[in-house]
Parts: sequence; C-alpha cells; structure tokens
Amino acid sequence: MQSEHFLFLTLRTVGAWALALLLFFPLGWLVLTSFKTELQAIHVPPLFVFTPTLDNFAEVQRRSDYLLFARNSLITSVGSTVIGLLIAAPAAYSMAFFRTRRTRDILMWMLSTKMMPAVGALVPIYVLAQTAGMLDTRTALTVVFTLSNLPIMVWMLYSSYKDIPPEILEAARMDGASLWTEFRHVVLPLSVGGLASTGLLCLVLSWNEAFWALNLSSAKAGTLATLIASYSSPEGLFWAKLSAASLMAIAPIVVFGWFSQKQLVQGLTFGAVK
Repeated sequence: MQSEHFLFLTLRTVGAWALALLLFFPLGWLVLTSFKTELQAIHVPPLFVFTPTLDNFAEVQRRSDYLLFARNSLITSVGSTVIGLLIAAPAAYSMAFFRTRRTRDILMWMLSTKMMPAVGALVPIYVLAQTAGMLDTRTALTVVFTLSNLPIMVWMLYSSYKDIPPEILEAARMDGASLWTEFRHVVLPLSVGGLASTGLLCLVLSWNEAFWALNLSSAKAGTLATLIASYSSPEGLFWAKLSAASLMAIAPIVVFGWFSQKQLVQGLTFGAVK
C-alpha cells in the first residue's frame, strides 16, 4: 500500500514538473534568445551555452523608442480599465438588484458579442476612426479596448454583486438610503474584491491586445504589440531582436500578473463555488 502511494506521488510530481517545463519552455527560450546575437539565435543545433549580450535591448531602444510604446500601452490599458469600471459597475448593479424578465437575455447578448471575430468589426470601426480623425491616436485605442472588455467586466461584476446578501440592501433601504447612497456606501465597499479582480483582468487583456493596436495605430500611438510586429520584415525575422522586444513588452505585465495572481484567479472563478 505504501509503495503504491509512493509511486503515485512520484508520478504526480514528475507529471507536474513535466507540464510546468512544457508551459515555461517558450518563455525560457525567449529569454535565452534575447541575449544572443542573430547568428547565435539561428544556430543549428541550438546553443544553450553562449556569451550573453545586451546589444539587442540597446538596439530596440535606439531603433524604436521603447519608452514611447510602453507609455502608450500603459495609458490605453489603464484608461480603458477605469472607463470600463465606471460603466460596468452601475450597469451590473442594476442588473443584479433590479432584475427584469429581459435581464438574462441582455447579459447573454452582451456575452455573445465576444464570440464574434474581431475582424468582423474591423472595417466599420476603422471607417469611424478615420472619419473622426482618430486613427493612430490613444483615444481610439482606449475606446475600442473599453468596448471590447465591457461584456466581461459587466459579467464579472454581476457575479460579484450577486454574492452580496440582499438583507443588507433591504436594511439600508429601510434606513432611508437612496440608490446612490446604497450603491456608494453599501455595494461598492462589499464588492471591492470583485472590482479589483475585474480591473486587474481587463488591464491584462488590454495590455496584451494586438489586433486593434496593429490595425488602428502605428508609430505615434502604437502599443508594445505594434513594437513587436515592427521586427517582422520582408527580409525575414530578426529572432534575437524580436525576442528582446518581446521580452521588454511582456516583462511589465508578467511581473504585475505575478504579484496580483490571487486577485486574477478570484476574478476568473467568480460564481464557480457557492
């Protein structure tokens, strides 16, 4: 019995390490390649022992102005998250506590919009941005990121609000609280965790959004996704520089996600356990 238990633990440990290695390998290889020269990056067989260099990172900053793209990513991500929360919080509040027979249909319709391929809305959104003179602007990206994440934000906050005991709201109403007072002093303090999880998740989604950034912006308002795409050329891919640019693009959000992983997991599992 003990031998079978030991064998099971060993197999489970080996399997867990193998899965972790498989998931981490692309990121690990990206880090290694970013410190190679272009010749070392395409060397066959692959080089695991080499003299690292920082030339790729210097070249990325010298050629592309990394700080400009990083600033654009930060502004559009934070801006779309804040605007989205300002819209989604009261919308989810009304759907959670003032339900009608159409509430569920509206929620399902909002969620169904995420199932449509983004390319299906590219032409009308591009034309609207062009007509309004907003192509290659952070404003256009912020608006599109907000609208793209809004269904998810409403659903997550709706699930968070549903966990609030209705007796608390009834007590507040009996004390004469208005809708605004109830929302501000009762609902929001009780749903801080849900608001934080929703904001963090949508911040990550906006930071990683590539489709709209590539199609609605270029050098002026381009995000880090635009920076990465710029290292693809007709002559081929510069793997070392592309890896360095990719590492510089994902490093801030990876570090941010690592420190906020508890809140992100909580947000993704709202309503899963009662």
